[in-house]
Amino acid sequence: MDLKTFVIFLAFLCVCSWPAASVRLLTKSRWIVDEESGGRVKLACVNLVSHLESMLTEGLNRQPLKYIANTVFSQGFNCVRLTWATFMVTKPEYQSLTVTSSLMSLNLSSAVDGIRANNPEFLDLSLIEALKRVAMGLGEAGLMVILDNQVSKPQWCCALHDGNAFFGDEYFDPQAWLLGLTTVASAFINVSAVVGMSLRNELRGPRSNLTDWYTYMQAGAAAVHAANPDVLVILSGLNYDADLKFLAAKPVNLLGFGNKIVYELHWYSFTDGNAWEKGNANDLCGSVTARINDHMAFVVRNSSTFSASPLFVSEFGIDQRGVSVKDNKYINCFLAFAADGDFEWALWTLQGSYYLRNKQPGFEETYGIFNARWDGLRNPVFVAKLKPLQQPFQVPFSSSQEAWYQIIYHPASGLCVAVSKGDLKLDSCDGHGLFAFKASEEALGLSDDSQCIAAQGEGQAPVLSGICNNPNSAWQIVSTSKLQIAVNGSIAMLCLDGRSSPLLLTSKCICLMDSGCGNDEALEMQWFKVISTNRKYISNSTTT
Repeated sequence: MDLKTFVIFLAFLCVCSWPAASVRLLTKSRWIVDEESGGRVKLACVNLVSHLESMLTEGLNRQPLKYIANTVFSQGFNCVRLTWATFMVTKPEYQSLTVTSSLMSLNLSSAVDGIRANNPEFLDLSLIEALKRVAMGLGEAGLMVILDNQVSKPQWCCALHDGNAFFGDEYFDPQAWLLGLTTVASAFINVSAVVGMSLRNELRGPRSNLTDWYTYMQAGAAAVHAANPDVLVILSGLNYDADLKFLAAKPVNLLGFGNKIVYELHWYSFTDGNAWEKGNANDLCGSVTARINDHMAFVVRNSSTFSASPLFVSEFGIDQRGVSVKDNKYINCFLAFAADGDFEWALWTLQGSYYLRNKQPGFEETYGIFNARWDGLRNPVFVAKLKPLQQPFQVPFSSSQEAWYQIIYHPASGLCVAVSKGDLKLDSCDGHGLFAFKASEEALGLSDDSQCIAAQGEGQAPVLSGICNNPNSAWQIVSTSKLQIAVNGSIAMLCLDGRSSPLLLTSKCICLMDSGCGNDEALEMQWFKVISTNRKYISNSTTT
């Protein structure tokens, strides 16, 4: 069964069996929870663009909305971060546009023809009504929606000097922005799929300053909450959403609705300049992760001055053609970070092409899940790697006391160490690999009995052993990335290695020092993350 046939079949099941997303969300400490049940809800989202010059959600000329929405759902995502531009609702010349007139003003008659063939009901809608119809269609497929104010003037984001960067820039009038937030929050108050609003994407540029950040972000949060108290309010930091460190000393004034506030983070390979193109990947992953934890991820932890809040990694992604060296190196470090922190997240991006980008009709998006024709996945292997992260690793508010254990996650494959008929291999993270790792005791074994993992030698498969006080069972985390798990071999350190997947081997540890770091792909096959979880017993409440 091909993807399109499967999605049509899935759409039938959704109509018959699965209700539209209509959950109301709150925050409780660092978690997002269902207001009714009190159970955790983990956001596992994908971005979908509606903020470019047409101000219309991409892809409606390529496929029916139902097909797009059900494809997202079929791949295990539970929400969409849907972008929009302020001018759509604050400028009279844009407010009066219909979908057809907007596209024709850009000489995109072929896009009009495509919408007439796939989604004809959109042609005469105003732009905001079209955005609402998209949100409702996503909800009908069982998806939640986060509305993201990406820019003021509709255009590609984000440059330092594009006029959209910070409060007071050419196109970024704070009062118009507040009006836009209020207008959109009010317009979507009865669209039950909409569970959150991001106030502004990637604040940046030479005008950036903390005084304006506190003034306007607090005002924006208050405006959204006053217009629609049901939605989460998501605040971005500075420096392209890579810096919230200032909050540690001075939290925002939440004006009585702190149980609706979420913070967001963006992290791409290019966030770190060209660093991922060279150097010791262990050192780089370790240092970058430490910086992200210090500048951003601290928000999930209580301190003397800051109360823990959820962190939404609302943009990350790679060139899905697999041709970018720095993307391919960064992504496995990122996935280990995201799994370890069990954060909310949104992949950039869904669209395989644009109506118009960089003045080019049909511009292809190589970071997109869809291919350029929107009729299949660009890289199914990469999308499958995300599945372990689509479910929560930690479920802190469950009704009973589930057992906690540890899994050994292998980000390069999206699999985990599992036990099958007494053998160790890489397999689904939802199964039979329940471990206990006590770093202080250098002990790694099964969580429910006295067996431990023992190395047999270089290039050989580790085994389960009842003898755990042996040097070949004394496991430790050895690298600066904190992602290599090793024992002392007779000649060199031996690391767990996934290069022979599904078979798990131990091999000579790569790149513990600066020498021998040329083969990054081989190194990343030795990256494993030990994660504490009770996921075995609980599934995500928003995923059927």
